[in-house]
Amino acid sequence: MFILAPNFFTENYNMKRILILVLAFLSAGIVSAQQVPQFSQNMFNKLANNPGFAGSRGVIATSILHRSQWMGFSENGSAASTQNFSIDAELPFLFGGVGLNVVKDNIVQFSNLGLQASYAYRTELGIGQIGMGMSVGMFQSGLDGAKLNPAQAGDNAIPLSSVSGSKLDIGAGIYYNTQDVYIGISSSHMTEPVVEWSDGANYPLARHYFLIAGYYHELNPQLSLNPSIYLKSDGATSQLDINTNLIYNNKMWGGVSYRLDEGLILLAGMNVNEDLRFGLGYDITMINPMGNSLEIMLGYNFKIKTNKAISKYKNPRFL
Repeated sequence: MFILAPNFFTENYNMKRILILVLAFLSAGIVSAQQVPQFSQNMFNKLANNPGFAGSRGVIATSILHRSQWMGFSENGSAASTQNFSIDAELPFLFGGVGLNVVKDNIVQFSNLGLQASYAYRTELGIGQIGMGMSVGMFQSGLDGAKLNPAQAGDNAIPLSSVSGSKLDIGAGIYYNTQDVYIGISSSHMTEPVVEWSDGANYPLARHYFLIAGYYHELNPQLSLNPSIYLKSDGATSQLDINTNLIYNNKMWGGVSYRLDEGLILLAGMNVNEDLRFGLGYDITMINPMGNSLEIMLGYNFKIKTNKAISKYKNPRFL
């Protein structure tokens, strides 16, 4: 870990930029609380944290998500941005499903890139299915020191150029779902790898734990209610989202989430057709001076033919 020198900033750096960089260190994982990117539409992005989810929908499911965090906090837009791509599919001849998740996280001059390939063994359990999965991949982190503009040349605490490093990364998870209920537990950075940057600095990754659970309740033939929770913890800090979505005619949804001790999230989206969907999430933070965040999600399902019927699952786009 390297430490900011007192003369780190040039005189034209205002207090807002100073706070951005402080938040960058906190969020980029110099401390371990935010080494896992934050998603507000977590109920539609389960593979990102749980490899046991792979293949659970019986289709080739793809999803692209972009998040602009703390908008208006930086002169160039948001102080942080995250992009996520995921794809998973059921493969009966492998007795389960496979998936690929790629996430890129940028926070000012910091950047993280994660790539995970997943396999989940799936089998019937009671009235539903259970998936037990593992993910193996790479985690890369870096810092563009050339853009930090230290006030004093030769400050050994600040790299003068781009530095980066990568490390093997492993995760595991269990995901169970029935027609109306789902629950999953998982862990990322299981071996707590330490990424060594090219300048010799160490970037330790803390093991994280996740719990997701949700329920689909049909109010009438046109309306369904979907309450859910998302819990993320590294053992020292935790994030809890309590979500509720109202789904109309299996076509459109709207809802609200409460992120404990942080703020509210407005959710909306629609299924354009049987396979194409998009969603929006807008975070309203109650913690000043961070600013609000916007999240956009686009997903598409490619149908595949298998010998295993998936009609028992109410809606593979939501589960």
